[in-house]
Amino acid sequence: MKFPCRLDKFISHLAELPRSKAKAGIKSKLATVNGEIVTAFDYSINATDDITWHGNPLKFLGKRYLMLYKPAGYVCANSDDMHPTVFDLLDEPIMSDFHVAGRLDIDTTGLVLITNDGDWSHKITSPKHNKFKTYLVETQEPLTDDALAQLRQGVQLHNEKDLTRPAKAEALASYSLRLSISEGKYHQVKRMLAAVNNKVVELHREKIANIELDHSLAQGEYRPLTEQEQQL
Repeated sequence: MKFPCRLDKFISHLAELPRSKAKAGIKSKLATVNGEIVTAFDYSINATDDITWHGNPLKFLGKRYLMLYKPAGYVCANSDDMHPTVFDLLDEPIMSDFHVAGRLDIDTTGLVLITNDGDWSHKITSPKHNKFKTYLVETQEPLTDDALAQLRQGVQLHNEKDLTRPAKAEALASYSLRLSISEGKYHQVKRMLAAVNNKVVELHREKIANIELDHSLAQGEYRPLTEQEQQL
């Protein structure tokens, strides 16, 4: 939400009401600004103004940043007719502005960032900012030195013209690796492993840029990012 802002838009947004109901309530003297009743629905307000609605304060919460430990079975969407979404795991006011900064597939677990700050999420997701996303990958076939070398150099994905950017690939065991990529192509990790004649069995994201999944979180739990984590 940008300020200055119309009073009816502010109330509609924070009270999660249709704009028509917000306007009707304002005309019925249900809104105050800095202690004074205001009946003009196009009244201009600022973020520092004290607004009440039906006698209850409405506070603009500003930019918010959340870290969620996504379980398998949840989709990274605001709503879905077929599956539960990561937003079903949140108990936060005014969720309509939130979006996922870097989605995960339904069967992938791990770190998901959720925010209402579009500029911040662009810095996370845009390849031009070169922010690495790190995954723990379990594979169907044993990893070979040649496959790891190909991943580090860039591989040819099916239906893609250019090679992937060079990845960071570290073998952890015969069937597992830590893979860091700075792009976000559709199903990229799974397609990269397919390009080296392997298959992903399990996939877990543990880090985005400088933000690591908090090990104290259980699956389905979340917390706000610290100020330090917000600094990309």
